[in-house]
Amino acid sequence: MRAPKGQAERYDAVIAGGGLAGLTLALALRQGLGAGARLAIADPAYAGPHGAGGGLPASADLRASAFAAGARRLFETLGIWERVSALAEPILAMEITDSKLGDAARPVFLTFDGDVAPGEPFAHMLPNAALQDAMTELARERGVALVPASIAGFEAGAGDVAIRLAGGEEIRASLLCACDGARSKLRALAGIGVVGWSYGQSAIVMTVGHERPHGGRAVEHFLPGGPFAMLPMTGNRCSIVWTEPTETAGRLLELPPVLLLDELERRFGLELGAIEILDRPKAFPLGFQMARRFAADRLALLGDAAHLIHPIAGQGINMGLRDVAALAESITDAARLGLDIGGPDVLERYQRWRRFDTLAMGVATDGLNRLFAQRADVVRLVRDVGLGLVERLPSLKNVFIRDAAGIAGAAPKLLRGEAL
Repeated sequence: MRAPKGQAERYDAVIAGGGLAGLTLALALRQGLGAGARLAIADPAYAGPHGAGGGLPASADLRASAFAAGARRLFETLGIWERVSALAEPILAMEITDSKLGDAARPVFLTFDGDVAPGEPFAHMLPNAALQDAMTELARERGVALVPASIAGFEAGAGDVAIRLAGGEEIRASLLCACDGARSKLRALAGIGVVGWSYGQSAIVMTVGHERPHGGRAVEHFLPGGPFAMLPMTGNRCSIVWTEPTETAGRLLELPPVLLLDELERRFGLELGAIEILDRPKAFPLGFQMARRFAADRLALLGDAAHLIHPIAGQGINMGLRDVAALAESITDAARLGLDIGGPDVLERYQRWRRFDTLAMGVATDGLNRLFAQRADVVRLVRDVGLGLVERLPSLKNVFIRDAAGIAGAAPKLLRGEAL
């Protein structure tokens, strides 16, 4: 039911941004708050040629992401997994090497294999676009309003937040959730500062086809220019995340296709046979960024709006989904007690839940990137000895796997596969 003419439309929660974090949050809140809750996602993409009134615009994201076991449990619990499982490729093993580009051999110093639970791989690869499209359609089916506009401003009050859309229309909600990316407009409007820096690196992303099957094995070569990750996808395909200094990445993308393929082969190796590039490679600048707060009056920051970390451990999207699981549980618990879901106690609980874990992961990925960027032989020797020690301690490796999977410690219910 729409609000009477002249009155602002009223929602329980409005989410800025229709990416993976925003869509997952909408579906989680639908489960936790029930069919009667009024939920909306505001994103100007819904104003495209097909828009929210007809067929939804398809995602143009050509990337694929590694979703940890906790994320898969979340997707399964929310009814998302059944729609995309045919496109998912399990990562059954992970190998880590440390070498120079011209080395004749790349010895494996560390391997991760096995399941986080019987029959449950520690991660799956999924194409971002297919996942986002499936989630957008599911959100619409479940009655989430898809508002075809960006948010121009907001003002938090004692009982709700007044939200001004780009077209001038006003809507109101108990809570506003910023899932609007690393350059979050809502974060800036709330006056929340960030701490961050550029790594001077860019990640070249592409999909590669190869002759022989990968067997579900992921490989991360630590090379002087940065990590080169080969992540298995369905069929004889891999997603490549190739990190280089930003200037080098730019020069590589300017090469004729045959020369770029030569450079790729030098890093990919010959183990899987002849390779071909299946899509147009793109480069994404890398940096570290952490919001000084994850919440303000009636505002919660999630995903890249709250934190941006180096992709060296493949944890970026998984950290955003942990945000979603924690906030959705905090909101649901408050609603069941009859409390204000946008109140300060709810937002403080969310912030306490996520701040330490996020900071710890950010420090860890930053440290790993800096450690492997060191080219001195003595530093390489020390880190390879360290990797070897971890390889010989199965219990320590298991701790790392469970933490990366998002199921260690006091994980939110959705990450444990429990409904809200």
